[in-house]
Amino acid sequence: MRVSVALFTADLRVHDNPVLDGALREAESVVPLFVVDSGIRDADFVVPNRAVFLADCLADLDAALRARGGRLVVRRGDVVQETCRVAARVGAGAVHMAGGASGYAARREARLRAALARERRELRVHEGAVTVVAPGVLVPSGSGRGTAGGARRKDHFAVFTPYYRRWRSEPWRAPLPAPRAVRVPSIRSAALPTAASLAPGVASPDLPAGGETVARRRLRRWAAGPLADYAERQDDLAGDATSRLSPYLHFGCLSPVEVARRALDAGGPGAEAFVRQLAWRDFHLQVLAARPDAAHRDYRPRHDRWRQDADEVAAWCAGLTGYPVVDAAMRQLTQEGWMPGRARLLAASFLAKTLYVDWRTGARHFLALLVDGDIANNQLNWQWVAGTGTDTRPNRILNPIVQALRHDPEGEYVRRWVPELAAVQGPAVHRPWRLPGPDRAALAYPDPIVDLAEAADRFRRRRG
Repeated sequence: MRVSVALFTADLRVHDNPVLDGALREAESVVPLFVVDSGIRDADFVVPNRAVFLADCLADLDAALRARGGRLVVRRGDVVQETCRVAARVGAGAVHMAGGASGYAARREARLRAALARERRELRVHEGAVTVVAPGVLVPSGSGRGTAGGARRKDHFAVFTPYYRRWRSEPWRAPLPAPRAVRVPSIRSAALPTAASLAPGVASPDLPAGGETVARRRLRRWAAGPLADYAERQDDLAGDATSRLSPYLHFGCLSPVEVARRALDAGGPGAEAFVRQLAWRDFHLQVLAARPDAAHRDYRPRHDRWRQDADEVAAWCAGLTGYPVVDAAMRQLTQEGWMPGRARLLAASFLAKTLYVDWRTGARHFLALLVDGDIANNQLNWQWVAGTGTDTRPNRILNPIVQALRHDPEGEYVRRWVPELAAVQGPAVHRPWRLPGPDRAALAYPDPIVDLAEAADRFRRRRG
């Protein structure tokens, strides 16, 4: 009996999963395998918030496979060693897995391919499992046309707009149906991991539930209603008008191809604006695939002379900078392990441009809490804000007062997350230091830790 292994990584779903579909088409039985990878754990990438979400995802994936007659097989340890052991145990001819973009993913793939080859087994990599358009397929004019297998090539788009034009005209594959049946050979499995076994520690209290079942329910609700207004409301902080689908895309509970197609089927300017965000995700992945060191090195060095002020960084992390919209964003991150894109931009700009602290400091803090913490999106968005990445205006500074008045004009978002200011009505909440003396004195809220004009001047001088 022919057997294949479907190695789940960032594709924890049964709907539109090229990895699972490819393994089932090739063999009569399949081992749906997830390895609790010691390499990722040793890198401290698995933190409490993502551990809670991942445990939900794996339990939901196991339930979906059991509903089809199968089950999830779990192993712990080095992903290459454990996958090879499973393949040898069941006599699998091939292992199927999703392509990745990070340096770690590239090394993992190369190690697994070599190890399997020594045992005369094959590795089949499915590049369309975690992106709409795989890294390496789209390259700038004059570079020819890439291929999905060319994700590691140096040629890549460094500016989003031309990439998006090509991305939008690229034909997308058709979504795959979920399998009706999954036959699994006899093989032992470790217990499904708990959050505590993945990463000990206290998680944010208001994390979303993980898993494909919840994800598909959220997608249906989003496409049926709020999506229509997304173009106008995506930066409305008080309106909470974003999809909140990013954690499910990060863990692969949803297929980006299916999400993009569902959005466009709904139609309207909201759909186009939302799909553009999916293109940004692919854009960052193709940058990271070509330049893996961008996860920790400046993509475009600006010879910055970063400041180091532990007290200011601590105030930023705690949401005590004295700038209410920044503090609201940071407190939402602590409470929910998530915040909308506009809030991320404002918080990141304040640290990297106003305080002029190395973007890597902020990126680490975000990754410690974000349930959708993704190396490509997190690191490259931080670099974009810091002006060391792909932003064509590297010295722009987002003024938190201007941004707050534009995207939270009545202060509802601030009052939601900064209860010390709940009694301050209207836009005055964004400048509490301007309140009359007795009113200001009654607030248990700090003064601004920095003057914006002085900080902007300092940034321009030090970047030079």
